[in-house]
Order: sequence, then C-alpha cells, then structure tokens
Amino acid sequence: MPDDQPGEVTELLQHWKEGDEEALRALVPLVYRELRRLAHYYLRSERPDHTLQSTELVHEAYLRLVGSQASLQNRAHFIAVASRLMRQILVDYARSRGAAKRDGGCKITLDDLDVIPVNSDAELLALDSALNDLSRIDDRQGKIVEMKFFGGLSAPEISEALGISRATVDRDWATARVWLHRHMRRTAQT
Repeated sequence: MPDDQPGEVTELLQHWKEGDEEALRALVPLVYRELRRLAHYYLRSERPDHTLQSTELVHEAYLRLVGSQASLQNRAHFIAVASRLMRQILVDYARSRGAAKRDGGCKITLDDLDVIPVNSDAELLALDSALNDLSRIDDRQGKIVEMKFFGGLSAPEISEALGISRATVDRDWATARVWLHRHMRRTAQT
C-alpha cells in the first residue's frame, strides 16, 4: 500500500478491532488496491481459461475477511490473512469444479522463486496439499511459503508479519522450497 501513511492501516485496523465501523469504511480505499494486486498475482499463475476474475476474488476475500472478525494487527498481517483467504477461495473453486485427485499426474516445478505455474485445477490442489503437509511439519515454513508465493510479500515484510529475523525467513524459505520440490516430485511419480 504505497500511498499509505506509515501506520495508517495499522491504526485503522486497531480502531476497527475496537468496533469502530467508520474505521472500516476508511480502511477499504487504502487496502482495495493491495487486494487487487494480490488477486492479480494469484490469478496470473492460474490456468489460462480460469473463470474467476480479479474483482470477484477481491470481493470474496474481502467479504470473508470482514466476516471473520480476524484480529488484524498491521499491514503485513492483513496481507498475510488476505493471501490465505485468496488461496483458500481458489482451492475451494477448484474442488467445486470436480478436479482430479491431488496427484493427478501434475508436474509443478518450484524453480522460479516468485511464481508457481498452476495450469490446472489438479495442480492447484496438489500445491495446496503439499503446502498443507509442510504446514503440519513446520507451520512457520508453511506461512513463509504462503506469504511469498501467494501473497507476493518480500522477506522484510514476512519478517515483520511473523516477528522473526530476516535471516530466519531466508533460511526457512530455502528449506521449505527444497522440501516442497521433493514432496511434489514424489507425489507426481506415484
């Protein structure tokens, strides 16, 4: 949210958490552009014939976010939660379309650090399954992958959101990337 005055989003989130509905109305214009950026980031990795549009994904994520009464602490935490919601919306959408079993013979490579090419519902479900497996083993690594891949957050933003050092983010990112690569390769071979 480049136009955001330092702490303005955090302050509005705090007021909203305290029950100030006017703060929510003031927050919407500040976060809408960021939600659109996240939606675009997500959808550019989706299959070319995907029927969800950025606006629909933003609106659905926003409705879930407002309805969740999540205790959002700051801008980075907001982005992390919105990223998770958008990922879940896309996974729910893929499941509702009757996608193939999670392994489905998909071939997802994790060579690109910023974007995971997802060309089918089966690949999205496989990625979601692998990320869920990673999160069960190491929740922090799962959050880092989700924030980086799906939220487009930088290492400093992830560090701020999780309250850990940049070195820890970098180390966990490298470890998680290798784990996901091996896990998904194994899954695709079975």
